[in-house]
Amino acid sequence: MKSEHTRIWKGLIRDRMLYFIATPMLAYFLIFKYLPMWGVLIAFKDYSPYSGFWDSPWVGLQHFERFFSNESFFVLLRNTLAINLLNLVFFFPLPIVLSLMLNEVRKEWIKRIIQSIIYLPHFLSWVVIVGITYLMLSTSSGFVNKLLTSMGYDSIDFLTSPSMFWGLLTLQSIWKEVGWGTVIFLAAIASVDTQLFEAARMDGAGRLRQIWHVTLPAIRNVIIILLILRIGHMMDVGFEQVYLMMNGAVSDVADVFDTYVYRSGIQQAQFSFSTAVGLFKSIIGVILVVLTNRLAKKFGDEGIY
Repeated sequence: MKSEHTRIWKGLIRDRMLYFIATPMLAYFLIFKYLPMWGVLIAFKDYSPYSGFWDSPWVGLQHFERFFSNESFFVLLRNTLAINLLNLVFFFPLPIVLSLMLNEVRKEWIKRIIQSIIYLPHFLSWVVIVGITYLMLSTSSGFVNKLLTSMGYDSIDFLTSPSMFWGLLTLQSIWKEVGWGTVIFLAAIASVDTQLFEAARMDGAGRLRQIWHVTLPAIRNVIIILLILRIGHMMDVGFEQVYLMMNGAVSDVADVFDTYVYRSGIQQAQFSFSTAVGLFKSIIGVILVVLTNRLAKKFGDEGIY
């Protein structure tokens, strides 16, 4: 035991500068991520600001029972999962494809210009993105509908059509984040041993064969890790985007857990109930990460832990 303690202390002394550099980040997670977790206790209380955190009465699983028995639960679950599944199927693969295409561009100055252009939307807020969407697709003054009417076609209610709402959210996410999503994949591709490509070329492999047999297997672990993390967020849609795009005509397909928490917790001051909904989301997210990670390891991948 003494030798173990000695080894730990020697390690701390040897790597003291690394620990010193990591201190601000550790403090950030401790103060803003772990200490606030005590707040989830109000999900099991009938919290009142007047009684305070500790003096509010315990109610057990009452808020969870109320949430699960609410008829809106299955609507929220359907909308949240549908939007995330669309993102998973159509949005997640695009940064990989785009990274592979950019990697094949041999002129560095052309690659940098393309990267700058596709990165730019990431730095725009969702307020700006939604504003652009309204300017383009508004029924009365939108550019697309004006173009359609000038060509003799009827205008289309893009923003008030429930059947188009999920697709619009997916297209917005793709336009805003697909370029930024290539950063990690391009870094992973850059770390692939060039000798593998040379060996593949000597064996007669063309560009597509090199991508399929060298590049994709080399970045497989990165893809799996990001896929696991993405599946862990299946209960999160992104409050700001959905809230700004929501209107009365599409509320049945637009209401998700995040907007429901905002409405019940902030607007209606049901703090305990909204905390229970948020805790439910978090628990499901953890379960999905654990199950997906185990499945990845079962197929021979590293996973995230």
